Amino acid sequence: MTDEERILWSQLGRIPVEGTHFRKQAILGRYYPDFVSHRLKLVIEIDGAQHGADSGVERDAKRNRWMESQGYRVLRFWNHEILRELDAVLDTIFAAVDERRTLVDAPHPGAARRPSPSRGG
Repeated sequence: MTDEERILWSQLGRIPVEGTHFRKQAILGRYYPDFVSHRLKLVIEIDGAQHGADSGVERDAKRNRWMESQGYRVLRFWNHEILRELDAVLDTIFAAVDERRTLVDAPHPGAARRPSPSRGG
């Protein structure tokens, strides 16, 4: 883990939402995102300078497309955002967690309870 990843990992507990359960560098397909909540289908990536090069941008876009095709939302932050704007980063993550919780906790359309067939005749 990079220093910036360690800082964010130590602060994720400040997000006061039960059931977020972020894991660090857990497998997701053939990728190992920095942090992932499989329950919320939320990925957090911390990017250094190498991600700004053309090859890094292209590689990240490919990863994002695949993760999004699996239903995950991907949040990306630059190292300097973790170092200089940590509260804003945590606010952004909290908003995404809240949004994803709403999606996860919403009743599935196919799970709607059907009325019992009436008896009698």
